[in-house]
Amino acid sequence: MAYLTADQHAIVTDAVARAESATSGEIVTVLADRSDGYTDVVLMWAAGIAFSAMSLFALLPEPFLDLWDSLIGGWTHEWTTGELATMTIMLGLVAFVLTWLLLSWDALKFRVVPGPVKTARVHDRAISHFKVGAERRTHGRTGVLIYLSMQEHRAEIVADRPIAEQVSADVWGEAMADMLADIKRGCVAEGMAAGVRDVGQVLAEHFPPAEDDRNELPDRLIEV
Repeated sequence: MAYLTADQHAIVTDAVARAESATSGEIVTVLADRSDGYTDVVLMWAAGIAFSAMSLFALLPEPFLDLWDSLIGGWTHEWTTGELATMTIMLGLVAFVLTWLLLSWDALKFRVVPGPVKTARVHDRAISHFKVGAERRTHGRTGVLIYLSMQEHRAEIVADRPIAEQVSADVWGEAMADMLADIKRGCVAEGMAAGVRDVGQVLAEHFPPAEDDRNELPDRLIEV
């Protein structure tokens, strides 16, 4: 899905162009809907709830059996071992399918994914985008990726090795804070532009423009 209009894209693109005018560094911006589908997390939740339902039935079978008897007419009967086993399996299967369907709803799924998992997946996807779109694609290896993942509410700044060796993580943290301050207010384009501005200032300090400097990477915001 598209989060930004053409005019909002232009805000980020113009910010990149201004920032790069004062440095030999190159800034790439990526806006993603999500960084992962989290199918494995959904599977673990579904399996865990299914196992819990079967364990609860094994521990306290009477309420389940009474409910089942009432649904089929209210007549009780002696349950055989085979019937109990079948009921256990069916209960687990129903719990698994219902959980899987519920967690297919993004609003719920992203609430049950643990925060550290989101952070790791966003970081991994940012690295992947960086390797494809920016790493070693500039003359002096001065590329920086600003990556924002909307569903996870997380962002990453990834830099080429020569930049990372001179700029501490705390500096990027300040740029991240400025960016997220606007984004939390719903101003996504303005937030990314603020991040670009801060990153550009850092690059200008350590990597001033060269005489033969040219624009090696696209300025436009990439929305995926």
